[in-house]
Amino acid sequence: MLRITDIRLPPGHRPEALKNAILAKLRIAPGALQDWRVVKRGLDARKKHAIVHVYTVDAAVADEAGVLAQNHAHVRPAPDMDYKLVAAAPTQFQRPLVIGAGPCGLFAALVLTQMGFRPIILERGKEVRARTKDTWALWRRSVLTPESNVQFGEGGAGTFSDGKLYSQIKDPRHLGRKVLTEFVKAGAPADILTEAHPHIGTFRLVTMVESLRATVESLGGEYRFQSKVADLLIEDGRMKGVRLESGEEILSDHVVLAVGHSARDVFDMLHRRGVAIEAKPFSIGFRIEHPQSLIDKARFGAGKKQLGAAEYRLVHHASNGRDVYSFCMCPGGTVVAAASEEGRVVTNGMSQYSRNERNANAGIVVGITPQDYPGGPLAGIALQRHWEERAFVAGGENYRAPAQRVGDFLAGRPSTALGSVIPSYKPGVTPTDLSSCLPDYAIAAIREALTAFGKQLKGFDMDDAVLTGVETRTSSPVRVPRGEDFQSINIQGLYPAGEGAGYAGGILSAGVDGIKVAEALAKDIVGRTASHPERASA
Repeated sequence: MLRITDIRLPPGHRPEALKNAILAKLRIAPGALQDWRVVKRGLDARKKHAIVHVYTVDAAVADEAGVLAQNHAHVRPAPDMDYKLVAAAPTQFQRPLVIGAGPCGLFAALVLTQMGFRPIILERGKEVRARTKDTWALWRRSVLTPESNVQFGEGGAGTFSDGKLYSQIKDPRHLGRKVLTEFVKAGAPADILTEAHPHIGTFRLVTMVESLRATVESLGGEYRFQSKVADLLIEDGRMKGVRLESGEEILSDHVVLAVGHSARDVFDMLHRRGVAIEAKPFSIGFRIEHPQSLIDKARFGAGKKQLGAAEYRLVHHASNGRDVYSFCMCPGGTVVAAASEEGRVVTNGMSQYSRNERNANAGIVVGITPQDYPGGPLAGIALQRHWEERAFVAGGENYRAPAQRVGDFLAGRPSTALGSVIPSYKPGVTPTDLSSCLPDYAIAAIREALTAFGKQLKGFDMDDAVLTGVETRTSSPVRVPRGEDFQSINIQGLYPAGEGAGYAGGILSAGVDGIKVAEALAKDIVGRTASHPERASA
């Protein structure tokens, strides 16, 4: 099998055009092409007058050696992308625990069950359908359930998002392909295997999460919802198990910590128990909304509806030294309430698979580092809480979010009303002055960046675009350091994983990290059992 890259064809091309392009790249006759399949399809829209689809294709040909001998720059042997399990469970072992049922915990559990290790998954929140009802209660009635919301519950924070399934991680073993393949088995559209920027959307994610749970359970895994881990059982620097909030203790010397970026009480518990933990950089800012039609025209030009809802990615280095960038851009989506603690307002973005809502939205965020919030490993959490509380007050102390027209924000005056762009945030917004909702350096950097972005993307700084505050959960404010064996650097048997531990940033990378941690854990159990069979227990 050969891999052919950089096949460029115009939008709306005929199906046979791709086959003809493959033949041209390989310089072979039609009869020599035995089979072919699309591996990836992207869109190059850097030039509006010359937008093209860019394909990567795998092809089987009659004479591979002869084709490769041509030394074509875009033709090489196709890599093996099939996932292979790295271990099999021994006859006797102590069942591992997975704390958290977000993407990282889910894929750690899935791969562990596929290897026969029958993990117990402990999730503080509810199963995904009940969790969805609680989340809608905040959006529709301003009723927050602290243990069941956008952040907590089966599926993790990614369930209520655009469902993006791409990342910039290095993935030489094609573990991302494993994640996507399992998603397709669970009901995701097959095109996520080929699109350069695949996404699923919230409604599909809900049913997929249920399907993956059923798979895990069919292979011997056990889910326990509303089972909040309150403490770790540690002896002589080694994991022995966990204690639930109910007081129940569950013994295990292998524990995956996949709690997500908003498990602030867990981070506090880790710090108190002496687990190595440190502050890390993250970003804070606002959500911005524009008419999706404006973004489509700015990116693609007029009359390009066949290309779907346009995305953007913007970066600006401000004169005060701050980097400002677009984050989690949601074409044709909505801004959602993402608070997990009472008396605080947090925003995030979400869209469905169709991406056909009126507005485009994205976070416009400013990078900050521990130098901005000195005071120990948990100081970033304190900073997040401070600005989320300020947003709660500015919004009216009823979970409405503070909002401001971009024109008013740039002019430094409060908004008293909104214009043509109708904000999508529920339970609603309060026009105000957002300058009280972030540090001065962030406000200054965002003002400068919006003007710069307007030059990069025509209309981005339009007066009636809406900013909604605040976006503080871009990534975890802490990291739980781990070694090359994926275990905590000072607690043997504890496997920090995913976004919450500082090792992922999105659904795909979190799933990949979950697979890596599961593999490391499985190898450790197999190695320990082989060396000390007397330690194994069912």
